Order: sequence, then C-alpha cells, then structure tokens
Amino acid sequence: MKQTHPVMRHLGAALAAVVLAACASTPTQESVGEYIDDTAITTQVKTALMGDEKVKAMDVGVETFKGIVQLSGFVNSVEQKAKAEELARSVSGVKGVENDIRLK
Repeated sequence: MKQTHPVMRHLGAALAAVVLAACASTPTQESVGEYIDDTAITTQVKTALMGDEKVKAMDVGVETFKGIVQLSGFVNSVEQKAKAEELARSVSGVKGVENDIRLK
C-alpha cells in the first residue's frame, strides 16, 4: 500500500476546508444552495405577478436574498402595491417581503 506524504495530507485537508468555506453562507453572501433557492423564489414571484390582471408585472422588480423578497418599481394604486405583496408572500419558501414599490 502506498503511503501519502504528510505534507500532501495536510494540503488535502486545507483544500477541503477552503472548498467547504466557499460554499458556506455569511450575513452578506449566500451559499450556492441559497442562491439556487432564491433564484427559484424570484422566478415564482415574477410568474405570480404576471398571472395577475391587477398588477402590472413589467413595472415591478423582484429580488430575493436568503428567502426575503424585495419588491420595487412603480404602480398606479395602493391596491396594486398590496396585491403584489400578497402574491409574493404566497410563494413557497418566502420568509418575508420588503415592499419598496412606489406609486406613480
């Protein structure tokens, strides 16, 4: 059986630690899994907005970070703003909604 040099074992362990740390989440950066989840949430919220006649989906921006959806843009009424938030909250995986939509 071939023996691995001790330096190579330490190098391998250090490399594994770096790779695992790169996949970890921090307060200002998502992990790879969180990024994928947030991308899916954003897509589902945009789809819900487009499927609603009251909300002008093209006027509403959607971004998601760690399950928190941020809505932005401009709408014509308070009802449209509230409906956009309601639709966003109804999507599975949404932990919260920051509604920064403004009235025209």
